[in-house]
Order: sequence, then C-alpha cells, then structure tokens
Amino acid sequence: MAKKKTNQAIEAENDPVLWHDRKRILGMPLSFTVYEVTNDRFILRRGFFRTETDEILLYRILDIKMVRTLGQKLFGVGTITLFSADQSHHTVELQSIKHPEKVRRFLSNIVERERTQKGLAGKEIYGMAGAGMNHDGCDHEPGDVPQFVDMDGDGIPD
Repeated sequence: MAKKKTNQAIEAENDPVLWHDRKRILGMPLSFTVYEVTNDRFILRRGFFRTETDEILLYRILDIKMVRTLGQKLFGVGTITLFSADQSHHTVELQSIKHPEKVRRFLSNIVERERTQKGLAGKEIYGMAGAGMNHDGCDHEPGDVPQFVDMDGDGIPD
C-alpha cells in the first residue's frame, strides 16, 4: 500500500511538458539528445547507453541567442543558445531544433513570466551570475560590491 502512495507522490511532482524537441540531423530527429520545457525548468537529456539529464531553472536564464546557418535554413532548423546564471551550465546549446524562431520567442516569454511570478528584477538575476564565487583573496566583505580597476589598460579588470 505504501508503494502506491509513494508512486502517486512522484507522479504528482511531474510538471506537464510545455515544449519538447530533439537535436536533428539533416532536419530529422535521429539523435539521442532531447530538450524539454516545463512550467519552471529547462531539461536536457543526452545519451543512449548512458543518459545524462541536466536541469536549469527558467528564471536563471539570462539571455537567449539564435543562430541559423545556410544549411540549417535549408532543413528548417536552427540553434538556440541559453546563457544562464546556473553554476553547472553557464551556456547550453539547443542544436538543430525545428522552428527556432518560435521556440526563441516561447522561451523568452516563459522565462519572463517565471521571473515575474518569482518577483525577481534584472539586477537580482545578474547578481546571481557571480554567486558562489570564491572571495578568499579579496579585501571586501561578501555582501559588498567589489570595485575592480583595470591596472594595465588591457580592458580587463585586474
């Protein structure tokens, strides 16, 4: 009896999939890379013998970029790159997906909706990109905003 309750609890946690696609080869979904979007997560599954699943919370996505080469245009696919504040995946590529312009707009809208629901502003999102950085060698407190100075003039703060 307890098993049924446990299984029901697990099934209740599953969010409905709002969008899914596969990485396509010559416009056909022949790969073992699957992309999914639920209400609050982007999920990437890769592999056949060894399947690896990665998740990114939608509100952590900072920017979305779409690229379509001539070959991709001929096969009706494109590549979307997600830039996130996630610690394990700063960039994720959705390679060769169908209807990339519609998917880009959909992702942009759902990310914005998720941020609004969570009450997050832009500065809070961008602040997360530096979360978890090591401050051992710094002379400022963890809550302070450090001031970086370009000492050698190469355009990169030292």
